[in-house]
Order: sequence, then structure tokens, then C-alpha cells
Amino acid sequence: MGDSEFEFIRGLVYERSRINLGLDKRELVSNHFGLRLRTINATSLTESSRQLQSTGAEDELDNPVDVMPPNHRCFFRERAHFDFLKQTALPELTARISKGRRPKINVWSADTSSGEEAYSIALTLAICIPNTPWSIEGTDSSHRFVATAQRGVYGEDAVRNLPEGVVRAYFQRGFGLENGQLRVRPELRNLVNFSQLNLLAEEPEFREPFQIIFCRNVMIYPDRQTQEKLIARLTSRLVPGGYLFIGQGETLSNVKHTLRLLRPATYQRPL
Repeated sequence: MGDSEFEFIRGLVYERSRINLGLDKRELVSNHFGLRLRTINATSLTESSRQLQSTGAEDELDNPVDVMPPNHRCFFRERAHFDFLKQTALPELTARISKGRRPKINVWSADTSSGEEAYSIALTLAICIPNTPWSIEGTDSSHRFVATAQRGVYGEDAVRNLPEGVVRAYFQRGFGLENGQLRVRPELRNLVNFSQLNLLAEEPEFREPFQIIFCRNVMIYPDRQTQEKLIARLTSRLVPGGYLFIGQGETLSNVKHTLRLLRPATYQRPL
């Protein structure tokens, strides 16, 4: 990949997603963006760049986000978050909301990728608080990943961290041509709403605030200004006492915020 091609794609990704790709991501961009060459009948990244800049290529301008590798590709990734959710956050939240008129826990999986994270949260809620109403919003910048999440079909490898009893209770195993595939059962799948949202560039439109927000491994790419806008946006969507989970390899130590650090990658909006 030449310098001009990388700089064009780098600028395009930033414009569309506010992801700031460093020079160390050049190989990643070359590998993943190259997958789009066949889609637009281009034979090189140079030709691809020209076609993307041409009239009538507006639809292709969303693809730089689609070709970035997704963050969450198995259920219960970074399990410490789900242990904290089960042992600490949910008991505290259910005790608090039981005093309200409409007890309900709202959760936002803000960078849900192809849905594994949102369904992992759904499984946790279904098992741990079966008598408490809840809802989950799963959003991602990629139309392709949102479509995958809505289908709720995954390979055996995605559920490798789940007990067999949970798999039998909440998934339907495929057979014939779909052997080796598992579909999230409708009674769970229908409780999770997935939609497209460019988290780093768009203001989400939700009617209710959230008690829990997962936004993991998103701040690896954006510049600091965008990181601070993102954290402010997420904080404004949290109820006082609500929890924000970021990636285990991320920190807010260099970002202005008003959240309270509870443990690595786990924050709470003060009451």
C-alpha cells in the first residue's frame, strides 16, 4: 500500500467514524480494506481510492468502517466484567430500582460488533434477575455487523466459554447444511434491539437512560478530543449510580471525566 492510498483511507475512516488510525495500523488497513476490492471491482488500492472518490460511490463510503476488525467475537469476552455484573452491579441495581414505580434495568451495548457482547449481557440478566424487567440496546457503526447480530447465528467456537446447559437452554443447534451453527432462541433474541449507530460521530436517540453501558475497546483508535466527547456522551446517558464498562486494556486516566473508578475498566457515575 502506497503512502497516498493509506493517507486517503486513513482520512476517510476518520471522517466517517472518528477513528484515528496511526501509522502502526497500516498493515491492518491494507489487509482488511483490501477485502473490499472485489466488491467494487477494483484491482488495486489505488483504483479503489479513485472509485471511492468518484461520483456515485456514496454507498461505498460506509465500507471503511465495515472492514475494520470487530472487537467482540465470542461470548463472555473479558469475563471479569460479567462476574462484576452478576456479583455486584445487578444486586445493587435491582435493590435500588425496586423502590421506583417502574422497576426496569436498561442496558446499552454501545459497540456491539456482531452481537456476542449484547447476547452475553442478555444471558446474564436472564439467568441472574429472571423476575426483573430489562431491555438491551445494541449499536454498531457497521450495517453488516448489525445484520449479523439481528440474525443471532454463531459458530460453535463463539460459545466455547458457555456451559453446555446454557447452550441447550438458550440456543438452537443447526443441522444439515447448518450443522455446527447455533441460533439464539427467539425468546432471548427478541429482547435485544440492534441498530446502526456511528458512536464516535452521532448523538444517540434513546428515550430512557441506562443503568449499565458496555463500551469496550472503542477508545483504542480515536484521538483524545474524540475520546473525551465520547465519555461525556456516555456519561450523560447513565443514570446516577449507573455503571460503565470499558475494555480491559483501556483507561480513562488521560481523559477528562466525572466517573468514579471502581476497579480496572469499571466506572460508576456518582449518585
